[in-house]
Amino acid sequence: MRNSVSCIILLSKETPLVFLESSGCLTAVLGEFCLSYRRTKWLLNKKPQRASSSCQRWLGHKLGIFLTFSQYYYQIISLARASKMPDWSKLQSDILGVILSRMDMIEDYLNFSSVCKSWHSVAKEHRFISDLPRAPWLMLAEEDDGDEDDNTCRKFYSFYNDMIFKKRIPEAHGKGCMESMGWLITVGKEDGEISLLHPFSGVQIQLPHQNTTTLYEFNRTRFPWIFIKKAVLSANPSHTPDYVLMVIEGKTERLSFWRPGDLLWTMITKSIRFGYFSDVIYFNGSFYAITYGGCIQVCDFTGPDPPSIRIIMQIARCIDCKYYILESLGSLFAVTQSGVGLRYVEDDSERIRLTLIPAIYDHDEVIRCMSGTIFFFVFKIDLDAHIYTPITDLGDRAFFLGANASFSVQASQFPGIKPNHIYFTDNCLGAYLHSKRGGGLDMGMFNLADSSFQPHYDGVSLSRVCPPIWVTPTLC
Repeated sequence: MRNSVSCIILLSKETPLVFLESSGCLTAVLGEFCLSYRRTKWLLNKKPQRASSSCQRWLGHKLGIFLTFSQYYYQIISLARASKMPDWSKLQSDILGVILSRMDMIEDYLNFSSVCKSWHSVAKEHRFISDLPRAPWLMLAEEDDGDEDDNTCRKFYSFYNDMIFKKRIPEAHGKGCMESMGWLITVGKEDGEISLLHPFSGVQIQLPHQNTTTLYEFNRTRFPWIFIKKAVLSANPSHTPDYVLMVIEGKTERLSFWRPGDLLWTMITKSIRFGYFSDVIYFNGSFYAITYGGCIQVCDFTGPDPPSIRIIMQIARCIDCKYYILESLGSLFAVTQSGVGLRYVEDDSERIRLTLIPAIYDHDEVIRCMSGTIFFFVFKIDLDAHIYTPITDLGDRAFFLGANASFSVQASQFPGIKPNHIYFTDNCLGAYLHSKRGGGLDMGMFNLADSSFQPHYDGVSLSRVCPPIWVTPTLC
């Protein structure tokens, strides 16, 4: 392999992409070692396997991006062969525009725009347009390291390239967060104010205060940020003003909703009689909710106002389970998450199945109130026949569950995401709210084929206010 550098394109300050011409073909190398011409040669000489692995993992089909601008070849060559690290901020905007026009993954676009001010300006002029589905990101818990500026930053982990993207989101600082359609629903830690927040565009929509809800006095606690436990949009507010935000209130676990122009939250009155709700999803023009007892109900907004709710069917009851409901390939699915408290664990062989790490806590009384996931059951719902069927194979799909609107993706479209797996985050509020470091231990991925658990994020990310949640990245 030749050592001469033919072309360097920097896509991120922390993890640059270096393109090299070797034996008549382009080779891509990704890594923090590629910070200079000399270090690039060292990587190729000493770490060829790492270079090859990174190439396959990060770029794959994207080599074609840089094959379209051969007319700019000599200008790039002159920058790459400079005696010092080239000033990539001076690369012509038309070259950068060509690169942007060939990007179809939002991770590439956001990395591109974060390189420097000039690249960011070009990125704003060339809006990211892609019809491809977006791979979910894991929004990590807020870090409190004493630096006020850093505290406003949130980190997002991408399975696509195994990288962490950092974004300043001061509007979400110190707030509980849920997610739906790429928007965050934030609840203030101190004042309990509620808003819709787009984490990447910065657009914020102020919602009525929680004191406008019907059962506010009964629902209020000394933890204002848990006033809402789940929030689901019927449509993306960036695309239409005609949408509904349905929420499950935290303490009463009843359904309430808000529409643009409303000055207060409206409770679905009959939901008081139909049990405590565990999850809700928008599907085929209606909201479908499931209770902790496995009762599936539908709330229709196409009829008279206020909307009504009715029971559709009952699925298998599961003691001490959390229920989820979601859509996949046009069908409705219910998932039960079975957990076990540490006080019920009899020996270490059973403890191995838990995804949490109880040893980090200092007090036995805290450990006893913790719980961990030990199994998932999946049911396919037939709304016409009012029957449910247990399934053990999701095919090419992967489910994502947590404090977000539950959803599924086609795994083959996203490198790094495994088919027939359930990806879950710590969503057991009662277990972590009073713990020393908060939630974020009980998360991982569950393989339906062999009932095994694996971690989906190797780091530790804990918070009492906002543990890690799933976010679908969008720019508007």
